[in-house]
Amino acid sequence: MNGNFSYCNPTRLYFGPDSMQNLRGELEKYGPNVLLCYGGGSIKKNGIYDQVIEILRAAGKQVTEDGGVMPNPTVEKLYEGCRLARECKADLILAVGGGSVCDYAKAVSVSVHCEDDPWEKYYLRMEDVSCEIVPVGCVLTMVGTGSEMNGGAVITNHQQKRKIGHVFGENVFPKFAILNPTFTFTLPKYQMVAGFYDILNHITEQYFSGQDDNTTDYISEGLMRSLIHSSRIAVQDPTNYEARSNIMWTATWALNTLLAQGKSTDWMVHMIGQAVGAFTDATHGMTLAAVSLPYYRHICPCGLEKFRRFAVNVWQVNPDGKTDEQVAAEGLQCMENWMREIGLVMNLRELGVTEDMLEGIADATFIMEGGYKVLSREEVVQILQESL
Repeated sequence: MNGNFSYCNPTRLYFGPDSMQNLRGELEKYGPNVLLCYGGGSIKKNGIYDQVIEILRAAGKQVTEDGGVMPNPTVEKLYEGCRLARECKADLILAVGGGSVCDYAKAVSVSVHCEDDPWEKYYLRMEDVSCEIVPVGCVLTMVGTGSEMNGGAVITNHQQKRKIGHVFGENVFPKFAILNPTFTFTLPKYQMVAGFYDILNHITEQYFSGQDDNTTDYISEGLMRSLIHSSRIAVQDPTNYEARSNIMWTATWALNTLLAQGKSTDWMVHMIGQAVGAFTDATHGMTLAAVSLPYYRHICPCGLEKFRRFAVNVWQVNPDGKTDEQVAAEGLQCMENWMREIGLVMNLRELGVTEDMLEGIADATFIMEGGYKVLSREEVVQILQESL
């Protein structure tokens, strides 16, 4: 482990089929006014909404509903949430849904009392929070983002064609999160596998950085092997509790800041994928899947040692009699085979990207410096072209 770091994660997790029993006790720690955030209404169809409302009422809470949070929460929706939170004088924001709802709740939490335009302050100027924060709790219904145990909040501005994430400090992390794997059983396959790839990419974004013998790399390899194994089971049997619970737990650990310790981290796949999302509003995990292989094949020569290790330790590639380049290439081919096997989008055209969008997407892509190679704008365009 090279360098110094400080690690803290204040989120309390309740995991398992009986985890909702802990919601009442958490609610009692906060005042009477709750802003209830959720997505397009699936929680009303599968019964989770009724469970949550029953517990809120039993706890004597005054509930203001903020439904309709979209998969890529918009800045307009953020402003609406702030208005509702102010009107109800929210003491707690309860997010019931997947990562987008959790992201949105955190964005609202830091914006309710913000005197500046939150888009300008947090997403363009990337400033820290300087106002009162409304606490957030989560009831997770979809896995992938790890948003239930981190400070990240991604917001989309369609007018500016920007999709930007701000990673807030530990004071913005959800205070608690309810993780019941059975809540994920009814998710459509497309959304399920998109979440699987989001998990894998969170890990690889942190794994493919640094060349030291880092303890977190060993953890990352184990998490990736677990995800690959369980994803194959879940695609065939979506209600397999063991597989879905392992995936849910892996998703949380993939991005609760643990794996970033001692790492520079990359995040270029996310930067390119988010720029694609700003232009297409496509499902986040699928934008990552569409661009990641061209990106990793592009930077592989610059991080050859780690890509060779990835092939051997994650995909069990036999290195005997092969060059490092051959082993690394075989590892990425194994990754591609798995992606196709579980049904991921493999090119940008499937997401609605056309040739005339590439320059704009490249302009909207933030260039990060933590990976094995700092890309030029021309290289971003090249990777996009290879992703079509």
